[in-house]
Amino acid sequence: MSESDNKMNSLRKTMRKFSGQLPRAEGEGTRTVTQYETDIENLQAQVKALEEEMFHLRRRLEQTPKEFEFLRTKLSQSREQLDQAQHQNERLVGALSQAKEQIAALRAEVDKLAAPPSSYGTILQTHPDDTVDVWTGGRKLKVNVTPGVDPAELQRGREVILNEALNIVDLGRGDLQGEIVRLKEHLDEGRVMVTLRADEERVVELAAGLGGTSLQAGDLLRLDSKAGVVLEKLPKAEVEDLVLEEVPNITYTDIGGLAAQIDQIRDAIELPVLYAEHFAAHKLAPPKGVLLYGPPGCGKTLIAKAVANALA
Repeated sequence: MSESDNKMNSLRKTMRKFSGQLPRAEGEGTRTVTQYETDIENLQAQVKALEEEMFHLRRRLEQTPKEFEFLRTKLSQSREQLDQAQHQNERLVGALSQAKEQIAALRAEVDKLAAPPSSYGTILQTHPDDTVDVWTGGRKLKVNVTPGVDPAELQRGREVILNEALNIVDLGRGDLQGEIVRLKEHLDEGRVMVTLRADEERVVELAAGLGGTSLQAGDLLRLDSKAGVVLEKLPKAEVEDLVLEEVPNITYTDIGGLAAQIDQIRDAIELPVLYAEHFAAHKLAPPKGVLLYGPPGCGKTLIAKAVANALA
């Protein structure tokens, strides 16, 4: 029995004693005690209910700090998990970006490898309608130019790159090879006559880059024989090494013991120069050169100087 029950029983006994001492009318005392007992029982029930409610409130009050601590720990763990998830998400985003870049690079490489081969050509002429005549694959073609190519760079003799549709898509670095020819004479602006091998002559065009270059007969030129365009003027270092800066003072009288050899050399070298009209009248072709051979000190250099002195 709880403390409240003991108190209620004690209160009930006290009320009974008190009611027994009071003067009562007929039936009145019984009703009063019964009413008091009923009220006391109701109060006792209310007190008991309040005590139970207080008990539950105390338990909840005792459990609240534990629940709060648990929730706070749970919140801290959730925040840590959220931070980890954010860091992992950032790493995944970075890895995804790198993967996209690698895929794009690989796709570009695949497209590059799968693209058809490009061909090279040499510009022959440009037209006002933005078309260009090029020489490629042994053919002269009139082609179009893609917008990405600078029209100012499209000059005669310039190497260009053509796509599969034979349109100019880029500029080439320029071919460094070619046939070496010798300039014979100017014909008009942009055209010259050159001498090829075996004295073969050909009329070719000058590249736009040679427009302001001083060209003289005998200059060495680099020719694109397929396109028929002179691309470059070459230095005459090898020829200049053979040109005498001054006339030697050696004469035939300074050479002794080589009269027969001197006569042969004079007939082969001097006569075609001194009597060129007679050789032409008789259709005699002069020799293209003379080879002097012999051991050192036999007079080869002296004879060459004497010939140069005689023809100077």
